[in-house]
Amino acid sequence: MDELHDQDSQSSPVWAIFSDLMAALVGILVLVLVWVIGVQLELSQSLEEEKARRLAEEQRRMALEEALADPLATGRVTFRDGRIGISGSVLFALNADQLQPEGEALLKDLVKPLQVYLDQHDELLMVSGFTDDLPIQKGNHRYADNWGLSAQRALTVTRTLIAQGLPADRVFAAAFGPHQPVVPNDGAEARAKNRRVELTTVPRRDTTGTAAVTDKQAGANG
Repeated sequence: MDELHDQDSQSSPVWAIFSDLMAALVGILVLVLVWVIGVQLELSQSLEEEKARRLAEEQRRMALEEALADPLATGRVTFRDGRIGISGSVLFALNADQLQPEGEALLKDLVKPLQVYLDQHDELLMVSGFTDDLPIQKGNHRYADNWGLSAQRALTVTRTLIAQGLPADRVFAAAFGPHQPVVPNDGAEARAKNRRVELTTVPRRDTTGTAAVTDKQAGANG
C-alpha cells in the first residue's frame, strides 16, 4: 500500500504540470485569436472608410461635372481630376492681368453652376493662376516674374467671381507661376495650354481652426 501511495504522489505533479501547460497554451491561443480578430476588424474598418472616401469623391466629381454641363459641352472649359481649367488666352491677353470681354462673359456663365454646387457642398473654391516658363517680357514694369503675374490673374478671377455673385467667404486665390505645367513647355501651343486658371473645390477647414488663424493674423497685422 505504501508503494502505491508513493507512485500516486510521484505521478500527480506530472499531470498538474501538464494541465498548467495546456491551460497556458489555450490562453496563448485565445490571445492570438483575439489579436487576429482585432486586426481583421481594423482592416475591415479601414477598407470601409477608404470606400466611403472614394465614393464621396466620385459623388463630388459627378455633381460638379453635372453643374458644369453647359460650359463643358461648348468646350469653353475643361474638367479633369476635379479641376476646372480655363485657357489663359480666353481670360487674358499675353502678360496682362485684365480680363478680356470673352473671359468675363465665361466667368459670368460659370457663377450659377458653381453657386449651385457650393450651396450643396460644404467646400471652398480655390482659384489658381499658372503661367508658362517664359520670363516676363521687357517693358512690363508691373511684375518682376511669373509668380506676380499668376497671383494677380488669380486675384482678378477671384474678385470677378465674387462681384458676379459667389460669396466672398467661399472663394480664395492661389498662385503657382510657371510650376505644375499640364504639358512640357516645348512649343507655342504647349505654352498656351500652360497659361491657364484652374478652379478647384477643396474641403472647408475646421471653423475653430480657421478662426484661430484669423485672430492670429489680425493680431499680427494690428
